[in-house]
Amino acid sequence: MGVAQLSPRDRTRSVRAYVALTKPRIIELLLVTTVPTMVVADRGIPSVWLMVATVVGGTLAAGGANAINMYVDRDIDRLMERTKNRPLATGEIAPRRALVFAIVLEVLAFVWLWGFVNLLSAVLAVSATAFYVFVYTLWLKRTSTRNIIIGGAAGAVPVLVGWSAVTNSLDWAPLVLFGVIFYWTPPHFWALAIRYRDDYRAANVPMLPAVASTRTTAVRMIGYTVVLWGLSVLFSAVAEMGLVYLVSASVLGAVFLFYAVQVLRTQATASAMRLFSYSITYITLLFAAMAVDQVVRTGV
Repeated sequence: MGVAQLSPRDRTRSVRAYVALTKPRIIELLLVTTVPTMVVADRGIPSVWLMVATVVGGTLAAGGANAINMYVDRDIDRLMERTKNRPLATGEIAPRRALVFAIVLEVLAFVWLWGFVNLLSAVLAVSATAFYVFVYTLWLKRTSTRNIIIGGAAGAVPVLVGWSAVTNSLDWAPLVLFGVIFYWTPPHFWALAIRYRDDYRAANVPMLPAVASTRTTAVRMIGYTVVLWGLSVLFSAVAEMGLVYLVSASVLGAVFLFYAVQVLRTQATASAMRLFSYSITYITLLFAAMAVDQVVRTGV
């Protein structure tokens, strides 16, 4: 049945299925880091159009990457409780259509960012997709316990895109921010994977909690959290941030470490999920503090 022949309800379901391919909740989290980074790079509020253009381009790029990820992982998604209802796992969208949709999004992302932001931002955004697809999804995810460690670098690229959108260049400050997201990703994701370790075992995906004990996973989470805390504080000096950000980074990092230690102490799934929930709050508040710090100091 063609699109024109679909009932309004079926068309709505189809649109929702294609939106689901982009993993909108993950995109929201990535974009939370982009706009505050732009504020810091601009030392004030960038033009509304530049922020909108960057967010739209970043959304298209991230959505395309996530759709390709679902296309590649459709076989294991059917085996995992957490992912069995994804559009490709259920057959709601044909694989070929999903792949075409994803590629179109990536082409649009590159053209949009090049045309309305700058070439560096366009290259960075699409390069992140290539890294996510070829390094994480196709290579590491099913072969190495370091999958989310190395593959998570793709999720750190939005801060580089945000910085380059404003300055058309990169510097030490955005690279430290890249490190913040890079070291935040493993404890954030492993906390969730502790709950769904049986899913990963069923799909034969060597996510760390599926192949190692909770204690081993928690010890590594603590290590990454300590480095994350240090990098978040280091950013204050490198980017010449003010007291609002420094205090926020210090307190938020201490709470993150507390939750990570609780996972080690109790080795309970409930503790892991509390850390997972807090990790989202942490990254949101940390980047919000960056923006607030700049606005307070510059009055813009």
